[in-house]
Amino acid sequence: MSYIEDLMQFGLTRQESAIYYALLSEGMMTGYEAAKVSGVSRSNAYTALAALVDKGAAHVAEGTPTHYVPVDPEEFCGSKLDYLRHLSVRLVEEQPTRQREDDAYITISGFQNICQRAARMLDQAQYRIYMTGTAAMLELFREKLEDLVRRQIKVVLITEPGFELDMAIIYHSSHIEAGQIGLISDSTHVLTGDLSESDSCSCLYSGKKNLIDLFKQSLSRQIQLIELGAAEERK
Repeated sequence: MSYIEDLMQFGLTRQESAIYYALLSEGMMTGYEAAKVSGVSRSNAYTALAALVDKGAAHVAEGTPTHYVPVDPEEFCGSKLDYLRHLSVRLVEEQPTRQREDDAYITISGFQNICQRAARMLDQAQYRIYMTGTAAMLELFREKLEDLVRRQIKVVLITEPGFELDMAIIYHSSHIEAGQIGLISDSTHVLTGDLSESDSCSCLYSGKKNLIDLFKQSLSRQIQLIELGAAEERK
């Protein structure tokens, strides 16, 4: 993701991001200068500069002609994050009471969205989690997994040789399918599917008992096969 696209995650449009980047690169500029440096048309540049001032990403300098000064990214991004943190607390506290639980098969698409759902499942686990994936995939969640074992929550992993985690139960297999993730938390929710680093990947997420039971049976068979293979090697 480019710097411009990263800025867009903080509520700026593409043109506003381009103008802000130009201000950061060149320093204080007029609207004409900002348009020339950024490649944004002059009319759009003035609109973008006004929006940057409104959004706290730039200030207007005194004098004629009008000059615009960029706000340091740490200050701009920090203010935005502080606002969102306070807003998120209020939204959680004031959310409406759900009339019924969503009991469905849900498709979650996109690498970041899947990672966020998996991380949330790990954060909310109270008793046990079972997780399958390549060593590289599990590394994405190492901090979460380490936190689980610190909280004395049972962690069972099926992964490639080489991945280790103190206090976790690990079954090593050389037949872990690349790009696949499987996660079950407290026997209440399951996440399974493709987790490749692309927007096209998707996973199935559900709290339906039949899917949970099927996934648990699949894990049990995998563990049995791994144990049988290990027993054969010891002979």
